[in-house]
Amino acid sequence: MATFYLSTGVPLLKSDSTRVADRLASCRNVSDAFGIEAKSGRMYVQSKQIALIRCSRIAEKQDVASYKGSLDTDQDISNSTFDHQSNGFPLSRMKLTTKSRRKTKIVCTIGPSTSSREMIWKLAEMGMNVARLNMSHGDHSTHQKTIDLVKEYNAQFKDKVIAIMLDTKGPEVRSGDVPKPILLKDGQEFNFTIKRGVSTEDTVSVNYDDFINDVEVGDSVLVDGGMISLTVKSKTNDLVNCVVIDGGELKSRRHLNVRGKSATLPSITDKDWDDIKFGVDNQVDFYAVSFVKDARVVHELKDYLKSCNADIHVIVKIESADSIPNLHSILSASDGAMVARGDLGAELPIEEVPLLQETIIKRCQSMQKPVIVATNMLESMIDHPTPTRAEVSDISIAVREGADAIMLSGETAHGKYPLKAVNVMHTVALRMESTLPVNSTTPNPLSVHKRHMGDMLAFHTTTMANTLKTPIIVFTRTGSMAILLSHYRPCSTIFAFTDDDRIKQRLVLYHGVMPIYMQFSSDAEETFSRALELLVDKGHVVDGDHVTLVQSGAQPIWRKESIHHIQVEERVACKEAPTLGSLCGDKCKAINPSLLYLSFSVLFCIY
Repeated sequence: MATFYLSTGVPLLKSDSTRVADRLASCRNVSDAFGIEAKSGRMYVQSKQIALIRCSRIAEKQDVASYKGSLDTDQDISNSTFDHQSNGFPLSRMKLTTKSRRKTKIVCTIGPSTSSREMIWKLAEMGMNVARLNMSHGDHSTHQKTIDLVKEYNAQFKDKVIAIMLDTKGPEVRSGDVPKPILLKDGQEFNFTIKRGVSTEDTVSVNYDDFINDVEVGDSVLVDGGMISLTVKSKTNDLVNCVVIDGGELKSRRHLNVRGKSATLPSITDKDWDDIKFGVDNQVDFYAVSFVKDARVVHELKDYLKSCNADIHVIVKIESADSIPNLHSILSASDGAMVARGDLGAELPIEEVPLLQETIIKRCQSMQKPVIVATNMLESMIDHPTPTRAEVSDISIAVREGADAIMLSGETAHGKYPLKAVNVMHTVALRMESTLPVNSTTPNPLSVHKRHMGDMLAFHTTTMANTLKTPIIVFTRTGSMAILLSHYRPCSTIFAFTDDDRIKQRLVLYHGVMPIYMQFSSDAEETFSRALELLVDKGHVVDGDHVTLVQSGAQPIWRKESIHHIQVEERVACKEAPTLGSLCGDKCKAINPSLLYLSFSVLFCIY
């Protein structure tokens, strides 16, 4: 039995020895996990991934440290009325200011109310992070205009970006056209027929021939997610006879669901494939695939994208009853998920929806994949300038549960108050985030995937940033380290610098990540200095703030050695230097590393 002591630059938690032991257990030889320095004989962690973690102070003017993640110098935490406890953690007590940065992202559906250049710019300034194209409405020329405007916006800024999400229509079952709304009364009989073009006071067409085979006597048929409900009384070869349970006005092309069942239609229709090709041609960032029932659909779409050499991530919409038994395999195959609560609540009992929302969010967090909560979040603001209190609570719950993003549909697509809706979502999410205890949504470090040392480094980087209350600056070419950090939910912002526009646009969906485009130079210190200068210039950090620098990933940017470094350094700017973070001469002592090493022991057997 032998004991080795590994030096690190951050406090180590009890679970770390277990994590390193897991790494050792997967190696045949000790040398597979560690290397030995020739001169000192000390051991170091060995991996193909490279990491550098460093805590730096930007300038020596004032000792400004953030509180629970805020970067603001004008915050006031002394007079707050908030002083609660949750799960043993004190909640933050800070006064929100105009500089406070929201971590939960906002997805806005673009439609007639918001498709102009002026409105897209205003939505972005109000807080929109992702522009959603709903392919159930509009044509390719309409959506092309939106794509062009978003790309024009992105081209103007290095530190601002809007991602584009194409949402497929999917295999929707809808009623036919009616010349005028049909009033359905409780207790009356009403029919659905697979014959096309039928519209009478007691019968209307459906667009799905197998509707007859999918329903059985006693099934509940819901119109528009339950605004009207009927029970199947009998059926023939081409007609389903129902009794109205909850009446209302039946309008043209209304969405139909059968409670507890999904239509036996392919998840990706011919129209969807045309729309997907349109997305490939325009290099959208995400697909939101409707009515995914199993992982096969996801693999089919990814194979197609691979054949097109298209780098587009697939977000699965969990909205059908058939998807729940296959949830794990669907999420595993995907790049993220959307909790589409409208159809989910129509096909399953409504009381199950909150539980499923929480389950899906937790599953995505454990798999390190983004999750969006959607549908009816501010539905009343389609017609009214203020939300209901229940809608405000709905947003708050999604934020507390740890959703990466929350979504607006009709509120911004065709609502009367799209900008107010975004502002409400922004302010409610920001306020909720300010009360969350540090690490309240951090995944269990023992349950995360141990695919590489990046997990351990992300965990310790988060620990360092939370302890020192600093923002995190990460340099990435693939986005992998920024994504890992996001899912550990540090209390402060993750500034993710990348030299790839596609990565910049993709990262904007992830919780707490602010992607910034910047070309990397061959000199690491020069790149660090330019990044700090940009952040100071844009007002994201101020003189005196401390920041934590991270460089890691499967594609090393500067270092060639296969060594993981964790280093704490206090960086004090030289007032005589020409640029921030540089030196005035060879003997300048402005950059004064003070390495803080802590040790932990790992026990294992040597055979």
